[in-house]
Amino acid sequence: METQKPTILLIEDNPDHAELVLRSFRDHQLSVNIKHATDGEMALDYLLRQGQFSDAATSPRPLVILLDLRLPKVDGLDVLKVIKADNELRRIPVIVLTTSEAEIDLVRAYDSYANSYLVKPVDFDKFIKLMNQLGIYWLDWNHPI
Repeated sequence: METQKPTILLIEDNPDHAELVLRSFRDHQLSVNIKHATDGEMALDYLLRQGQFSDAATSPRPLVILLDLRLPKVDGLDVLKVIKADNELRRIPVIVLTTSEAEIDLVRAYDSYANSYLVKPVDFDKFIKLMNQLGIYWLDWNHPI
């Protein structure tokens, strides 16, 4: 029986940032299935299996969620609050991946039960290194439920 690749849900509205994440995982040959939501509403539809994502077979639960804070339609912090309030979703690690270094965003994210808060480096090589380390930790070392 073939084991299914773990799914990562990337919630990112910036196409350049999303492409960097996708490329980084490909370049480091991390065996994952990445689902990409471009706004908060789409992310919640995916996670709550609504609308086009109602089929659990094509919308598997993610092992990890990468969440940008500044999102159209539904803000990233509001997405995080919904995830952590839901009995079926709350154990999924949510890594905030944002450009914001504002302390208020950091505090609000952790107050909403984010599992990690990472600031996207501006430097390309540092961004790629961060994605590699993120993949190693959350996909290789971490023991999910």
